[in-house]
Amino acid sequence: MTVTLKRWSQLGLSAALATTALSACGSSDEAEQSVKSEIVAETPPAPIAEPAPVASAGGEGEGGVLFDQAATDPVIFGSALAIAEAHIIAARDAHALGENDAAAEMFAHPVSEVLFNMQPVFETRGVTDFSDMFTDASAAVFAGETPEQISARTDDIIATLRTAALKAPSSDMTDARIAAGVAADQIERAADMYRIALESDAYEPYLDGYGFFKAGEVAFLAKADAIAEEDQRAASAIKDALAKLEDAYPSAVRPASLDADVSLLTVAASEVVLAVTN
Repeated sequence: MTVTLKRWSQLGLSAALATTALSACGSSDEAEQSVKSEIVAETPPAPIAEPAPVASAGGEGEGGVLFDQAATDPVIFGSALAIAEAHIIAARDAHALGENDAAAEMFAHPVSEVLFNMQPVFETRGVTDFSDMFTDASAAVFAGETPEQISARTDDIIATLRTAALKAPSSDMTDARIAAGVAADQIERAADMYRIALESDAYEPYLDGYGFFKAGEVAFLAKADAIAEEDQRAASAIKDALAKLEDAYPSAVRPASLDADVSLLTVAASEVVLAVTN
């Protein structure tokens, strides 16, 4: 486990991002180095956070990941990677639309909320720690990198996540079933986050949900034909849910009003979970 992973897991995100913002006037490389140096120099050590408690599958945001089963269950392993991907997709798209603060936060979130808890599993599966890519991308946003540069970083992270996915634990499940399970997990999270977004004007729940929707779509499209061939009911349920989520999340920027029917989203997500798990 790298020092950076431990450090960002120990820090409060707001403090880390506030420090990062100080580097915006420098060049990208200088800014990233400045961020890391200033965090070490100015932030007193804090106790390392305990891993998140194990919860049921699905759930709100990054919660509900059965980290202790990720070493043996390829769907849980893949879902953890998809959560990380959801955040960087959201970060990339938000940054492209000028939402820099939210983008920097989205890039940083998976480090403490997912990757820290997955690190023992990654070590067991032979996955090299890649958390620096997330923290560096977060710093790069405040350093003033262009959308094209941030997009290139996102592409590199996605490629790294794809490589990590190859180290998933083996099982008797087909690739199509695993992909459907990962898509279902992300769809359920997206529906949950839309409900949460309706409860306040905060941007983050909406952006989280947008990312989960996009990550679910990516997981499904990668194996859509195989899923349809193996389980038409699951494929149809996933397509229906994704269509409803596309209407709910038209852009990475939160609309002035959220008009989607949350009950329909919830039912659609539930249909996906039932279809995939039965």
